[in-house]
Amino acid sequence: MADKQEKILVVDDAPETLEVLRRNLTSRGYQVLTAPGVDDALRVLDSETVDLVITDYKMPRVSGLDLVRHVRENYQDTEVMMITGYASIGGAVEAVKYGAEDYLAKPFTDEELFSAVEHALDKLHTRRASRLGAQEPIDETYGILGKSKAIKKVFGFVDKAAGTPATVLITGESGTGKELVARAIHYRSPRASAPFVPVNCGSIPEGLLESELFGHVKGAFTGAIETRAGFFQTADGGTIFLDEISETSLAMQVKLLRVLQDKEVCMVGDTRTRKVDVRIVAATNKDLLNHVKKGLFRDDLFFRLSVITIAVPRLAERGDDVLILAQHFADKFAREMDKKPLRFSDGALKALRNYDWPGNVRELENAIQRLVVMTDGDVVSATDLPSLMRFSAPRQRGLKRSLAEVEKTHIKAVLESVSGNKTRAAEILGIDRKTLREKLKED
Repeated sequence: MADKQEKILVVDDAPETLEVLRRNLTSRGYQVLTAPGVDDALRVLDSETVDLVITDYKMPRVSGLDLVRHVRENYQDTEVMMITGYASIGGAVEAVKYGAEDYLAKPFTDEELFSAVEHALDKLHTRRASRLGAQEPIDETYGILGKSKAIKKVFGFVDKAAGTPATVLITGESGTGKELVARAIHYRSPRASAPFVPVNCGSIPEGLLESELFGHVKGAFTGAIETRAGFFQTADGGTIFLDEISETSLAMQVKLLRVLQDKEVCMVGDTRTRKVDVRIVAATNKDLLNHVKKGLFRDDLFFRLSVITIAVPRLAERGDDVLILAQHFADKFAREMDKKPLRFSDGALKALRNYDWPGNVRELENAIQRLVVMTDGDVVSATDLPSLMRFSAPRQRGLKRSLAEVEKTHIKAVLESVSGNKTRAAEILGIDRKTLREKLKED
């Protein structure tokens, strides 16, 4: 049984109830403190950091309602729930009104207790994670914000990769921050004072890519009115980041392999080769090994590039990092627009946490920027979020829709999530812009 570490204070004037709750909660790994009344509970709260208070409703001298109010007004980082043997609708309403997270009527089962406790603590953790986004400074070396195990694993790989000259292949979905990881490797390496040159291989037409990468001499082709160095020469002594490496042709892959093997480039139109001292970091959002099996990517280049492989996790796999990033982006855009900082309601935080984020961190950043622009007040509620991020009750018609209808709905949702950016939407959907345009015309 794992130790949950959360500390719970149970307050009840019945010794047998205190003992049962203490034993049951301890069996689940919680640290449990007990108090036979409100006065004792206040002394505990003054001396201990408590995550959750579970209090009886009716007790001698001072009631549980007064304790609920005291906790809510004095301990913003503590949740509180109430139990009672005198259940009534009025009592439940009053308890919730004063700030109790839940209201359990005796007798209740162990599972009802555990479920209520987990719900209250989940809400507390969500609120803490959101506040962390506003308080925690970004590590400027990485430029990446997060506390999850998944992103800390990436940090570990960055540290190891930075200390070696080996080539690195960064994998991950679009919008996960692969370029940030590449920059982190460069700026933690001995090459940090030299250039970091990012190149999006997928955005450069195939006919121009060789000239852009390796440069060209005057007269090499129509329009080459002067000799111009390429990205590899620009990055000499530093790092070149080849994003979307899977989009290069087999012919270009041969040329890149030669650079890796011989550490030299040949400008278009020239017969001489030139030495370059460049570290290569590549990235892809595709399954490159699958491309190798299909004959779309050279296996020798793949193995040369993937000496060290770093897989960047999806945002949905990073837990409360979503909330940390959401608050960070909200504060950032509020400063840029000279607006009041935004806060997120518990409902909005839950919706952000539960959404799948197909566009990852880039989608989250776009969504928060839109909220800062469009929200009139300083609190974002769940209703302010785009409809696809909010909970929706199941509709019977959902199982009667054709595949084409489902596809159209999904395309519209992805477009909305990236503010109508068709290039980004096509990347997320795994299709090219032409196919996306054709599908939109069918609508």
